Amino acid sequence: MKTLTPRMRAVVVHGPDDVRVDERARPAPGAGEVLLAVEWGGICGSDIAYWKKGASGTASLAHPLVLGHEFAGRIAALGDGVTGLDVGRAVTVHPARLVGDGVLPERLAGRTNLYPRVRYFGSAAFDPHTDGGFSEYRTVHADQIRPLPPGVSTEQGALAEPLAVALHAVGRAPQLRGRTVLVNGCGPIGSLVAAAARYRGAGRVIAADLSPSSLAVARAMGADEIRDLSAGEGLPEDVDVVFEASGAPAALGPVLRATARGGTLVQVGNLPGTAAAAALGDLVTREITWIGSYRFVEEIDDALRALGDGLDVTPLITHRFPLERAGEALAVAADPAAGSSKVMLRLHAATTPSAVASRPN
Repeated sequence: MKTLTPRMRAVVVHGPDDVRVDERARPAPGAGEVLLAVEWGGICGSDIAYWKKGASGTASLAHPLVLGHEFAGRIAALGDGVTGLDVGRAVTVHPARLVGDGVLPERLAGRTNLYPRVRYFGSAAFDPHTDGGFSEYRTVHADQIRPLPPGVSTEQGALAEPLAVALHAVGRAPQLRGRTVLVNGCGPIGSLVAAAARYRGAGRVIAADLSPSSLAVARAMGADEIRDLSAGEGLPEDVDVVFEASGAPAALGPVLRATARGGTLVQVGNLPGTAAAAALGDLVTREITWIGSYRFVEEIDDALRALGDGLDVTPLITHRFPLERAGEALAVAADPAAGSSKVMLRLHAATTPSAVASRPN
């Protein structure tokens, strides 16, 4: 590791349409913490929401916030009492930490993703906010550190968090082995759901979206068949298990119609918190099981095993930007016309590449 400097840069959102690369004091790890030299971060929809609207869901900015909950790097220093970890080790981070005693009712045993008070990196849900990892250094509780398997880069490791979301969604469905699966909505999470379904043994994976570039990513991530809804292609019929990853209320009617009688629909895309019209009649008449999927529990460990097994997330990456061009990176990630899927930030100054764009064939 290179010599630590007392200052660092961080990607900070100050309000709607106001993101800056600020200079801050480099943090020092306290007892039970590690200092992470962050190498890569992936831009998520919540990062875009804080930048565009100053809020994500019900969480609103009360003061500046360092963005980012998808990140990985190398351990730069250890705080007192930390054992089993070494300086220089490549790691990623479980971004959630429970607030309080962590006790859940028996019916929710083990489902810590449903615990009512969770601090999440890069979130304004609490005041003070929980700064994220889009900075050159970040202190992290040691129990949130996850070492990367051999052969898995820190860029790939930064995508363990969204892959964990996809694996949790796939785990919410019945046994997938040999079954036909439809993924509606092929943004980064939808494309990762396609990859996760393939990894879990789905027999056939169909991906549907309005964007040809998103469909190309889904195909590269393991979809056997694609449906271009912008070209008038419809959804298939009688699909065993459907994952709705677009979060568009207007999609619910067609998606329910595509689900086989007695089939399962897993809602992965975040639906709006306000009233929205949707055609839901098939939910009853076809006896469809409609299941929600929210974040993940410990599936980040499953994600790391999958990456170690060779699950390739690199087709998801369409753009890379250095930290100082974070505003441009957010704009590309937010622009449907840019054809982006996952936009990555190179956060540590060791090797800062020029922005590149690539597309799966």
